[in-house]
Amino acid sequence: MDEKTRVYDQTYKDYLTQIAELDFNFIAPTLGAQIDGNDIIIPFFGKPCRISPQGIADSSGKKPHLSICVILCKYLLMCPLIEPPGGNWMAFKDFKDAAPLVQAFSNTVTRPIAEIFSGRLSELAESGQKLGGYPPVEEFPYDLCIQFDALPKVPLLLLFNDRDDEFPAQCGVLFEKRTEKFIDMECLAMVGMLLGEYLKQANR
Repeated sequence: MDEKTRVYDQTYKDYLTQIAELDFNFIAPTLGAQIDGNDIIIPFFGKPCRISPQGIADSSGKKPHLSICVILCKYLLMCPLIEPPGGNWMAFKDFKDAAPLVQAFSNTVTRPIAEIFSGRLSELAESGQKLGGYPPVEEFPYDLCIQFDALPKVPLLLLFNDRDDEFPAQCGVLFEKRTEKFIDMECLAMVGMLLGEYLKQANR
């Protein structure tokens, strides 16, 4: 086992130890999760994940990628005592703890999505639909607007303007202000990266 794998495994075990101390019945309503026996079920981009102190499993019974496991664990461990109100969309860079990750977010999320789907607006719309995306209630002045539910209380908004004669394609991703109460900025950056990866996979 290499050092990186060892660290990942230890991180996973540490999170499970902390999760064992949680009262799933108490936090489930705030997180929009469901209880099934001794397990708590949380959908990630619409796909249910089963979490217990023994481990995390996707709908096929397999352990998800470590990044998904970390996001789900943080979502559980950071559960606020009182659910904050939703709304108030904002960019990743505008969260108070996001500064060290802003450039990485641009390099791994918004820029790649813009480049991959430049001139392919209909394909992006189709990929978004496959991923469970839906039109937001509010209207935004973009060629395409798609809302996704990464986690039950962590929606995100994809805004896309296709290329034209003067400008290249541009992509923006917005989150609700209350998101920082549910997961930290590292996890939020990983949510963005996974969104980009899922969109690429849906386009194949």
